[in-house]
Formats: sequence, C-alpha cells, structure tokens
Amino acid sequence: MGNRDLESRGSWKNRGAPPPPPAATYYTSSSPYYIESSDKQWTSWLVPMIVVANVAMFVVIMIVNDCPKHQNLSFEGKCVARFLGRLSFQPLKENPLFGPSSSTLEKLGALEWTKVVNDNEAWRLVSCIWLHAGVIHLLANMLSLVFIGIRLEQQFGFARVGVIYMLSGIGGSILSTLFIKNNISVGASGALFGLLGAMLSELLTNWTIYANKAAALITLVIIILINLAVGILPHVDNFAHIGGFLTGFLLGFVLLVRPQFSWQERRHLPIEARGKSKYTVFQYVFWILSMIFLITGFAVGLVMLLKGENGNDHCSWCHYLSCVPTSRWHCNNQ
Repeated sequence: MGNRDLESRGSWKNRGAPPPPPAATYYTSSSPYYIESSDKQWTSWLVPMIVVANVAMFVVIMIVNDCPKHQNLSFEGKCVARFLGRLSFQPLKENPLFGPSSSTLEKLGALEWTKVVNDNEAWRLVSCIWLHAGVIHLLANMLSLVFIGIRLEQQFGFARVGVIYMLSGIGGSILSTLFIKNNISVGASGALFGLLGAMLSELLTNWTIYANKAAALITLVIIILINLAVGILPHVDNFAHIGGFLTGFLLGFVLLVRPQFSWQERRHLPIEARGKSKYTVFQYVFWILSMIFLITGFAVGLVMLLKGENGNDHCSWCHYLSCVPTSRWHCNNQ
C-alpha cells in the first residue's frame, strides 16, 4: 500500500465570490485510505498502546517461563540466548519462534478447548489475544498492527477501531475454539484480520467517495487472500483469522460508514438545497443486515461453544480451511 495520501489544494483567487466547498476526498490508487479535508484527523494513541501492552505482556510471559530453571536438557536441549537469564527462550526444537513453552502459555491464558468448555474459563477467549508464542510471532503481528491500525485510527478514531479490534479478536477465538480441540492458540491475528475485514467493508460501503475504486479493491483483496493462504499451513490458526475477518467485515458496515459523495458535494449548501440523503439506501440496508448477522453469529457461536459442540461435526470439510495436508506436512494434530 502507499505510504502517504496525496492532497491537491487549489487557491481561490476570485475574491468577489465565496470559496468553493473543500474536495470530499483525496486518494492514491495504491491505497484504500482517503482523507476528508473538512473532517477531524485523529491522533493515533490506542494502537501504540496496544503494541506496548503486547510487548510488556511478552516480557512477563518470558519471566514466568524462566527457561534455565525449568529446562529438561536430556529431552529438549539448551535454552536459547542464555545470556538473557530467565528471559532466555525455549530450545528451538520445542519452540522455533524464540519464545516460551506451551505450558507457560496455557498457564497464562492461552486458548484451549478443554479449559474453556470443561473448566468454564471463558476469559481465555480474550486473554489469548494478548499472548504471543515467540519473538517472531510478536514482531509479525505488531508490525502488521502498526501498518494497518494507525491509519484506521487516524481516520475513524480510537473508539471505533478499538471496538473492531477487540470484538474481532473474540470472534476469532470463538471460531477457533469450535474447530480446534487438540492445540492451544495465542496471538492477535484474529483481531488484525478484523481490521483488514473492516477496511474491505469500509471501502464497499463508502464506495462513492473513492477514486480508482477497482485498484483499491483489488489491492485489498489480494492482501487478504495472501494472508488467508498462509493460514492453510500447519500450526497456523486460520479459524481465528477467518472468525476475526468476518467479524471485522460486518463491523465495518456498522461503524465505518461515511456520508455519500453527492452529499459531501452539497454539504456546504443550505439544507433545503442539498436534496439528497446523507447516506445511501445501500448503507442503511447493510448496516441493518450486519447487525443481525453479528448478533446471531456471536449468540450461536457462544451457545455451541458452551454446550461443548465440535464444529467439525457440523462441517466435515471445514478443517481444510485451517490446514491442507500435503506430501511435505500432515495435519493430524489439528
């Protein structure tokens, strides 16, 4: 995506006439973002705070993990980066992402079916979003969050972006727990995919205020498909990705609606001269449908989860969405 948006500002030289209304949008063909010159631009503070919180949480995880104290040399090998003391990483054979043990993650709130369903620890649906399996996992997610989240927060503010981030993370956790019973799951990937989904629905619902619509749509769809394709590899929780994406996609129609272009052009005219509604029928319809699907989806998902339902019993092919077996790897452990 482009690193900045282009602005075209013209001077009004005819002092005998009132200045024209500001242009509604400024857009580059390589980015789906836009800037409305008359709208408030927010200062991004929530996304940096989320990054700091995730980094701090990872440090806490490594302190609790304390590899030198708990390692089993005969079975696992030596801790990695032993000069870090109790912050050193588990042997690469156990965790190639330079991080803690699975038991430490489970102790601190990793998502695990038995804990959520049998032990009534539904709080893990939220806590797992703030845990990461290793330095590589943490860096990948936080860089993606900065790249995606800061621009969204600047455009729509911390409240809407925060709601999308958290609800998408929870939506991803619910779908993941319904379909994956044999592994634990951690990470902010579901929340990040929710932001991607919200970007896509924001583009669709605010279609009239974009230039080069096809370029923006194609760019965004390609990015989403590439990320989802990575999810079919083993040990990647694609159900969290899909659940987060669907949640964010629906939330985008609800929270990221902008006035249509024709209204933007007329907004500086007298009310009686505007003539058109602020929002389109399409925007109203999708707002209502998205709310219905969101409420229904969360209700059904939570009921199935708390009843101990296995999503694979209701969808025999869905496991291929998270891992596709090949001659190079198998998916039996998922």
